[in-house]
Amino acid sequence: MEKPSPPISDPLLDKPLAGWRLRLYTIIFEADTRAGRLFDQALIVIILLSIAVVMADSVQSVHRVYGRALNGVEWIFTLLFTAEYIARLLCVRRPLQYATSFFGIIDLVAVLPTYLALFFPELHALIDVRVLRLLRVFRVFKLAAYVAEYQFLGRALAASGRKILVFLSAVLMVVLVMGTVMYVVEGPGNGFTSIPTSVYWAISTVTTVGFGDITPKTDLGRLIASFMMLMGWGILAVPTGIVTAEMAAQRRYQLFQIPTLRTCHECLTEGHTPDADYCFHCGARLPLYQQQEKSPELA
Repeated sequence: MEKPSPPISDPLLDKPLAGWRLRLYTIIFEADTRAGRLFDQALIVIILLSIAVVMADSVQSVHRVYGRALNGVEWIFTLLFTAEYIARLLCVRRPLQYATSFFGIIDLVAVLPTYLALFFPELHALIDVRVLRLLRVFRVFKLAAYVAEYQFLGRALAASGRKILVFLSAVLMVVLVMGTVMYVVEGPGNGFTSIPTSVYWAISTVTTVGFGDITPKTDLGRLIASFMMLMGWGILAVPTGIVTAEMAAQRRYQLFQIPTLRTCHECLTEGHTPDADYCFHCGARLPLYQQQEKSPELA
């Protein structure tokens, strides 16, 4: 009997990373190794320094005196970020997937405004977008000391999403009703010129912000406002309680889970447990080199 032929697959997709690409990938995308930790720490320092340069350059007195020097330093940071962005694209198996991911877009935004301002001077105003480099500081959560808490908080927030949505729907109904009541009680003569304006007042009151641009003048209006202020305390406490309860539940489920910084070469998802053989996100098999490299550290 003839043996069935194996399924045809794309060798470029099935071939694992190897050689310099594998070494570069381990340093850039994983922080369980000493080189990876040093790379992430150095990246955080560079990001913070580049943000400091952007902020200093926005001060006119500093710009007049040190503008040329700050511009030179900015180009150094831009070239460093450009080299890092290219290195990330070179060492992943699917560069387009990374380029269109959240961090991939942030990496591009970190360097694009400087080049646009160079070739298109009329777009110089976009150079202030460089402050979005601060979002790259979230890469600090890849460090071993933070990855578990980062994932723990993310799962708790995701599990709380539906409950918080229901709660916000109830709050929205309350502010719509109370805003309409205040429109009837106070009227346009006291600043409540329309129902949307009254709803705006209700939102700022129930959230205890109280801008003071619109205030009730009648005794009944002040009584309603006092009730909404007191109710605002309880409203602020409810989302906190929901998230706290989910965090406690997640903590119970995580007692026997030890997330690491192991990443999947297919989808770049990280946080797999030491004994995991397959990616929990896309189902791809995890590279053997990661298990061999990290198991001694976790033992």
